[in-house]
Amino acid sequence: MNDDERLRLMESVLPGREQVRAGFESLLRERDRLQGVLHPLSSLPLQPGWNHDELADLLPPGPPMESAVLAGLVPRKQGTQVLLTRRTDGLRHHGGQVSFPGGRLEPGDSSPIAAAIRESNEEIALAASQIHPLGFLDPFTTISGFRVVPVVAVIDPAYVAVANPNEVADVFEVPLDFLMAPQNLRRVEVDYRGRRRAVLEYDWPGQRIWGATAAILYNLRERLAGIA
Repeated sequence: MNDDERLRLMESVLPGREQVRAGFESLLRERDRLQGVLHPLSSLPLQPGWNHDELADLLPPGPPMESAVLAGLVPRKQGTQVLLTRRTDGLRHHGGQVSFPGGRLEPGDSSPIAAAIRESNEEIALAASQIHPLGFLDPFTTISGFRVVPVVAVIDPAYVAVANPNEVADVFEVPLDFLMAPQNLRRVEVDYRGRRRAVLEYDWPGQRIWGATAAILYNLRERLAGIA
């Protein structure tokens, strides 16, 4: 083996083999930092949504419907990407909106993690083996009466999304750095049932990322900044 071959082995082949052994989650550069600021997997957050008081007089009667979403982070050479979907227009709840994969907890779901993984498989054919959960963000209350637990996870960059047309119209990725930059998030005033409300919103080419999805990303930014 000459010097050039030895250098190539040290710089590319051996690190690549180590990454395969360690698993795709080792590719996420923010992994250790995230695990230090998220609710740990062993401690499911049980409190109401962090925005619940703001919506208390607008929510439907009865207890909230428990749900979970997968806030999936995809390690790419150009930087970490956030996996998002655009829901099919005809859906009863949040049709046409950008969202994380996820939905209501079903009787067979053992936890929000199980629900987020099941829904991700049903919506975009993401396999459980391609998801490595890291922890939880704070629960969020939606105006439609859901208490959403966001499960932050590393996604295998080799995944191939297959959208279920009954639920998902589009699957795309947005750079985490863009979504974590304060200047890219704005507050928009809207009228809802006779009351002015402020909702969060990002503009991304061809997509409007707003409402619950933008609020969950805001909560992630606050946790990474040590505020939440």
